[in-house]
Amino acid sequence: MSLRVAVAAPFNQHGTRRLRENEFVVALSLDRDWFSPDQSQRLIDIAVSEGVLEREDAELVPTFDPAEVTIPDDFQPDDDLLRKRSAFERVLDALVAAGLEKHEAVGAINSLQQEYAITIEAAAVVYARGEGIDVEELGAVARSSLIEER
Repeated sequence: MSLRVAVAAPFNQHGTRRLRENEFVVALSLDRDWFSPDQSQRLIDIAVSEGVLEREDAELVPTFDPAEVTIPDDFQPDDDLLRKRSAFERVLDALVAAGLEKHEAVGAINSLQQEYAITIEAAAVVYARGEGIDVEELGAVARSSLIEER
């Protein structure tokens, strides 16, 4: 969830749905002082790889509506945002963002993993889909983890 908040901030600040990369970097590093310019660029790369941002015609475009994201006044992104998250972590974030309790979701995912003898990523996707949460983009990651386990 905090990845979406960090990504939404520059778009909300500029009141737009498209930004050049340098505008995005300046908003995060100089305007908000959340990251260094290099860290801001790393955040872009992670957000693109996780499907939160897309690059279109030399601009960044969010895959969600940034105007719908509330940015708390005291929000300070964690340095954890700068590391690539596993498919499990990404599904768990989607579950929490949808209003499910994190500890309940983890318990249910662990139960599915044990019951079906599948990877944690596959169990997370199965659980999320059962809860009606769209994690289609992570399904391929979960499938590949099943194949790698064989």
